[in-house]
Amino acid sequence: MDAAATVRQALGELDISFEEPTPSTFVAVLPGEAKLRTTVSLVVGPHNLTANAFVVRQPDENAEAVYRWLLQQNAKHPGVAFGVDPLGDVYVVGSLPLGGVTVSEVDQLLGRILDVADSSFNVLLELGFATSIKREWAWRVSRGEPLDNLQAFAHLVDDA
Repeated sequence: MDAAATVRQALGELDISFEEPTPSTFVAVLPGEAKLRTTVSLVVGPHNLTANAFVVRQPDENAEAVYRWLLQQNAKHPGVAFGVDPLGDVYVVGSLPLGGVTVSEVDQLLGRILDVADSSFNVLLELGFATSIKREWAWRVSRGEPLDNLQAFAHLVDDA
């Protein structure tokens, strides 16, 4: 079985929602907790399967600390790493050699990507978007809007 067929089989068996824009490209949506949805692009190339998942856009502030944190985290996550595109947007990336593309390995790769994207999401938002979060909190409070999805950042808000 070729690698694209194996990826297709893995996504089907794992009951993961996906599209297949080309016969060697898959776009899968993984459900998370902190980051409610992580979209992963899987591309079967001539030598490997690459996976890229968007995590957050370029930080509004504190970019140096954000990028330093990403580099420190890279050593902690075997098989996947953070990357930054030319715009400064943050991704989690990983790959498998074509000979290692099995249903089990695709499952493990997607699991690692989801774990890293989801577990880092709130930290990255806090580091790179604290001012925006505070502004959003104040706007919602002033209008009586729900704060449910901002509760992870309650400690940033000065109630004084």
